[in-house]
This record gives sequence, C-alpha cells and structure tokens, in this order.
Amino acid sequence: MNIFRLTGDLSHLAAIIILLLKIWKSRSCAGISGKSQLLFALVFTTRYLDLFTSFISLYNTSMKLIYIACSYATVYLIYMKFKATYDGNHDTFRVEFLIVPVGGLSFLVNHDFSPLEILWTFSIYLESVAILPQLFMISKTGEAETITTHYLFFLGLYRALYLVNWIWRYYFEGFFDLIAVVAGVVQTVLYCDFFYLYVTKGE
Repeated sequence: MNIFRLTGDLSHLAAIIILLLKIWKSRSCAGISGKSQLLFALVFTTRYLDLFTSFISLYNTSMKLIYIACSYATVYLIYMKFKATYDGNHDTFRVEFLIVPVGGLSFLVNHDFSPLEILWTFSIYLESVAILPQLFMISKTGEAETITTHYLFFLGLYRALYLVNWIWRYYFEGFFDLIAVVAGVVQTVLYCDFFYLYVTKGE
C-alpha cells in the first residue's frame, strides 16, 4: 500500500468521524443531508459484500467494518435519535435520479457480469454522486456549519488522494481500473466548487 492510499483512507475516516462527533456533541443533525448519508450507507453495503467471500488483510477488513458501522450509525442518529433536528424541508434532492441511472449503468458497464461485481460497480458509480444531496442542500440554504465544511473537505481530500494513488499504481504497478478512475474523477470534480469556497472563505 502506498502513502497516497493510506492518507486517502485516513482522510475518509476523518471525514466520517468528524460528522459523527458533530452530530453526537451538538445533539443535532442540522445542515446534514440524511439522503447523502443513506446513499453512503448503500455504497458501503454493496461494495463490501466480499467480506463474506474473501480476506485480503486485517487492515482491509477492519476499515470495511468501520466504514459500514459508522455509516449506519450516522443514519441512525439522523433518522432516529436526533430526528427532531433533521431539516427534511431542505433535504429535497430526488435520489431516485441518481440510483436508477447508476443501477442501469452498473449492469451495462462492469468488469464481470456477476452479482458481486455488478454490486461493486454500482457502489463505485453511486459513491461518485452520493454527495450531491448534501451539496444541493447547502446551495439551497446558502449556508453550512464550519464542521460540515470540514467534513466535506476531508471527503474531497480522500478522493483527490485516491486519484494520485491510481496514478502511482499505474506507473509503479501497471494497475489501471478505468471504472474506478472515471468515477473518482467525476466525484473530485463535484468537490472542486466546494474546495474553492472552502479555501476562499477560510482566508
């Protein structure tokens, strides 16, 4: 594992923990898109079904379990424990406009037409657009709490580092996964406008 993938994983984990702590400490999920969190839970569930079929390393298995557990914990806090603070009136993005096309595309463009591979591909495609409900919510309200912007920053950093990771792997390992790279580029582009606002507002 190269340093870019490791720091990418840690940035991803930092984003998830920042969001969980924000909700737990403030006892509020105001400004957070429950729909984006549901999509991320679906992403991790469909991507890590190989937990039951293959073992790569203790690190790999641990990270997969942490991502799944944290994503469902976040969904639980938003829709159950602190439901009264959830701003559903502004979280209005139509997620079916993401899930249906992504589902169709995963059947058409994949590495292998098998259930696990199609679900893995679905998770890659869905992750690239899962943040859209959150970005839509921010654009609709015109504001975002500082902690929410930190969460988005670390998520964006994770994707950017993974792009560097793929470049590294291509040059030093000869590894290239077109599906993951294209989806990663799409996802990183979605964060570009947010990154610009994050940097300029932080100055």
